[in-house]
Amino acid sequence: MTRHTLYKAARLRLLIRFYAALLLLFAAGKCVFLAAGYFSGQRLSAADTAAVLLHGLSLDCATAGYFAAPLYLALLASLFFRIPRARILYMVYVALAAAAISAAITADAALYPFWHFKLDATVLAYLDAPQGAVQSVSATFLWAALTGFVTLATAGWGLLLRAAGRARGLQAARPKGWKLAAATAGFGLAGGLLFLGVRGGVGKSTANVGMVYFSPNQYLNHAAVNPVFSFLESASKARDIGGKCRYLDETARARSFAELGYGRTEAAGDTLLRTRRPDILLILMEGLGAQFVGSLGGATGVTPELERLAAEGIVFTRAYANSYRTDRGTVSALSGYPGFPNISVMKLPAKSRTLPSLARSLKREGYVTSFLYGGDKNFTNMNSYLLSTGYDRVDGDESFPVAQRRTHAWGVTDSILFDRLGDELARMRPAGRWFKTVLTLASHEPWKVPYSRLPGDEKANAMAYLDHCIGRFVDKLRRRPLWENLLIVILPDHGADYPTGVDEGDPRKWHIPVIWTGGAVKQPRRLGQIMNQSDLAATLLGQLGIDHADFRFSRDVTSPGYTFPSAFHCWGGGAALLSDDGLTLLDLQTGRLREGRDKAGVRRLKAYLQTIHDDLAAR
Repeated sequence: MTRHTLYKAARLRLLIRFYAALLLLFAAGKCVFLAAGYFSGQRLSAADTAAVLLHGLSLDCATAGYFAAPLYLALLASLFFRIPRARILYMVYVALAAAAISAAITADAALYPFWHFKLDATVLAYLDAPQGAVQSVSATFLWAALTGFVTLATAGWGLLLRAAGRARGLQAARPKGWKLAAATAGFGLAGGLLFLGVRGGVGKSTANVGMVYFSPNQYLNHAAVNPVFSFLESASKARDIGGKCRYLDETARARSFAELGYGRTEAAGDTLLRTRRPDILLILMEGLGAQFVGSLGGATGVTPELERLAAEGIVFTRAYANSYRTDRGTVSALSGYPGFPNISVMKLPAKSRTLPSLARSLKREGYVTSFLYGGDKNFTNMNSYLLSTGYDRVDGDESFPVAQRRTHAWGVTDSILFDRLGDELARMRPAGRWFKTVLTLASHEPWKVPYSRLPGDEKANAMAYLDHCIGRFVDKLRRRPLWENLLIVILPDHGADYPTGVDEGDPRKWHIPVIWTGGAVKQPRRLGQIMNQSDLAATLLGQLGIDHADFRFSRDVTSPGYTFPSAFHCWGGGAALLSDDGLTLLDLQTGRLREGRDKAGVRRLKAYLQTIHDDLAAR
């Protein structure tokens, strides 16, 4: 091996050793977290520890990639020109990296017994007044935390320094000719691998804290999350949420918001079910808006199965989606929480875990809860949100055979998904209540489905395919004993752009079908008051006689307290409020009204926007 070849290999060896040292340091951090948990009463097995280390590796790799990126760039540059004082610069960078990582690990382990959630940007709120936090703990605790930080930082600094060896990678001579080309190609490959690590793999979802969640035990999930990544992700998404939409003084805001009738918890006045404790299956349909349901004013002949189920069961004919994306609509349906114009609450674990949810409320009543999806459950941090809000189990495409995972561009096609769901329901215990949610995906662009009833219209045909899958699935359930005590709730995550070109401000785009069917339904009904997708939670819990006071933005539309039927909808550029008084449409980019001149409607819409931002900021 020539001298230049040796130096080329030394550069790559330094990068690899530095990356590996970071992973070792992060693994040590998890052990510190688990050790701190032991003294707080957590008792874990060796298998639990191994699972935490294994499942947490993907985020550790992503975080290590961020720290390794500056070194990678420096080593790549050193192929072409000399970097003065490279060894000293490396030592300084290593010291800063070790201190930052150790501070995050120590703060995470120390704060978790008090906060019960991972280190995130919340800690920044206390930096301007740290004395309050300091006064709440003992001097022994503070000394233990400080000692732990110094010990870990020193050990980490030494570990990362050793990765440099004799600093050959930093002090190597520069190769020339074909050797330079080979070295550059080698670094190009290394850069690609580094990027994949930072991104979190080659899937559709990028690295997020939810990708390491693996257990119904939240402590194990939190232990697997890299605290540096958790903090950086939270800080990058933290915004002046409370400073947005400041339209009204507090008195005017409170008065106008109260007119919308949120926060009232009168018992349901209209009983729709035969039982207070049915088994519940909630089907979230991808994008199947009312535009495809003829009896709701949409295209005829597209969804005959939904038409049939609506005629046999309960249909809410004037329901409207809160937002325009799956991550927003899922939170609206399951947590009764509104969508936001430019914020995805699902992507904010520090916020989303504080939300109420159907799963959590039903779990308190003894229900077993689970979620099934044919796509990547980590997309938009969905796995984290679901597990932290009451679901015992979340299954995504990884739980299907490999051959089935690419039957649609987004994962497992719906016919296979419903076959799997049917098999799961067949194995459910006869005794004991359950709440299961399924999210479909085939009726999503690119609209490619194994079905061709409407070949001239890809989008409508994809909706027809979903309709066919649901109808076939429900008919199978009718023949099973579980049907008698079963409530099936069917609604989409959001509406659809159909016909093409319908503006987001047009209520036709966010008009959605909400259908209840199953043996638990007392009799067919059509309920025609305006309502929001987010009202599902309070309405369902109200029918079950379960308290829903914590669902601040969800209303029981069957109760006497539902006195101002209305629906809120928002998207990136605007927000709308629809009521029997008319439509108020606000352009959030210009601050101008696009539609609606009723002063009360304008005040209510602004009060709603201001209130939801205040609520989210306070979480």
